[in-house]
Amino acid sequence: MRRPSAIPSPAPPVEPERPAGARPFDGARRRVAGFGIDASAGSEADALPAAGEDANTTAPIPLDRGAPPVPSSTRERAEEQDPAETQGDGPLTARDLWQATRARRRALRTEIRRFTQRSRRRRIGWIVGAALALLVVGGSVGAAYSPLFAVETVTVEGTSALKAVDVQKALSGQVGRPLALVDSSAVKAALVAFPLIETYRLEAHPPHDLVVRIVERTPVGVLQSGDGRFTVVDAAGVVLSTTDARPAGYALIDVAGGTGSKAFAAVGTALRSLPAELRGQVDGATASTPDDIVLKLSGGAQVVWGSAEQSALKTRSLQALMKVNPSAASYDVSSPGVGIVG
Repeated sequence: MRRPSAIPSPAPPVEPERPAGARPFDGARRRVAGFGIDASAGSEADALPAAGEDANTTAPIPLDRGAPPVPSSTRERAEEQDPAETQGDGPLTARDLWQATRARRRALRTEIRRFTQRSRRRRIGWIVGAALALLVVGGSVGAAYSPLFAVETVTVEGTSALKAVDVQKALSGQVGRPLALVDSSAVKAALVAFPLIETYRLEAHPPHDLVVRIVERTPVGVLQSGDGRFTVVDAAGVVLSTTDARPAGYALIDVAGGTGSKAFAAVGTALRSLPAELRGQVDGATASTPDDIVLKLSGGAQVVWGSAEQSALKTRSLQALMKVNPSAASYDVSSPGVGIVG
């Protein structure tokens, strides 16, 4: 049998013509499937198969075994993705843009509500507090001016010489009025008719009581008029009453110039500084000037008072002298630090 002859080698491939000046395989890149790595042809020798190699065989390509870099942020990962993967198979539509805009606005509103939650709570608290305050004030004012707090009882306190019943009758016109609407001018006009009242104060005691606190004038002596009648006066010279006979327990005041003079004011101050028990023992008081007050006791003793200054201290000095020397004919307290018994 005849031995077969060797298979002739294939003819070398014919290199296609390329433009003048162009480098072989310039810019040619191959993608390795599955790894995303491009290999560039370095030279014609690297690209062509070596002698004796099959033209259909691909030369080994070196691979970088290092792990691909990991993006540092979500934004970078999104930027490195293939546009076809992020945008889908087709282009964006108007509906896609509308949905994206709506989602963005919804997220923005959520963030705004989250950041302004504290201020909104504070604002709601202020509004609720102000509403409650207005409700309380409005309710209080409305109740005060309503018939629910009308005057039903007038109580008079502080009277001794004056009858409380007479004052209550004079103020009966205030009964039925709301406590907040009591007419102070009408009350003053009604109380002026009582000369014994020196000062007064109104107090509203809800729900129905009106209290009148009165300070009466203090009678200090009597003045005898030209017709022989006697007038009871206080330290300011206000006439409290007039009688035909001299009332007991009051000093007969004899001063120059009448109740409007400085001498009378000094005598009134001196008599008012005395306690009620000691004032009742004074039978007369005379003064020609504000500095020469003389008191006459019912037992016949005479008290040199001097001026009205330091009247409280002079009163204590006189009480001490009378306690030590009750039967003395005279007492000089014009200098209260040095009392003299005569």
